[in-house]
Amino acid sequence: MPTLAQLLAFLAAAVLITATPGPDNLMVLGVGMSRGRRRGIAFGLGCALGCLSHTALAVLGVSALVAASPIAFTALKWIGGGYLVWLGLRALRSRGGRLSGTAGAADETAATLFRRGLAANAVNPKVVLFFLSFLPQFVVPEQGPVALQLGVLGLVFTAQAALIFALLGAFAGSIGAWLNRRPGAGAWLDRIAGVVFIGLGLRIITSR
Repeated sequence: MPTLAQLLAFLAAAVLITATPGPDNLMVLGVGMSRGRRRGIAFGLGCALGCLSHTALAVLGVSALVAASPIAFTALKWIGGGYLVWLGLRALRSRGGRLSGTAGAADETAATLFRRGLAANAVNPKVVLFFLSFLPQFVVPEQGPVALQLGVLGLVFTAQAALIFALLGAFAGSIGAWLNRRPGAGAWLDRIAGVVFIGLGLRIITSR
């Protein structure tokens, strides 16, 4: 098991990385502002829990295999980037009104957005590489089985990410609710969220 010193050092680094503006933060902000506080929290929790899949892959060594195979990594990039572009196009086609529960919101439940956040994180190749390079830095082989240490660190990372993303989703939802009380703001919030998702998707696809 990791020592207390290991866990504290890892937690400090994890919080700093999670709080730094990046793709996940922007996605949570976009969903929270355009869909509301509850759905923003749900999407943020989905993104955070998606880290569990990367933890499992790191423990099993599959992440190393993906990183070592250009074909596998490229395929993952296209799948992950394409999924984000698809979400962005859906948001752009929206007519707004999602925050007030009007027509068109039936398929945007909190559970649906939670699953979308989970998928968006799970198919992000950048997160695969991040876990592969970040977690091992805090592993001390002398402290016990490496796989167990990786698993514990992954759970710690997921827990702090869930808290930060939930707070971020709630904050963005409050801003979105305030803006949505203004005529026409709902549609513009959807367009902003759509542009963010499409931009992030294209960035993943074109990244080296």
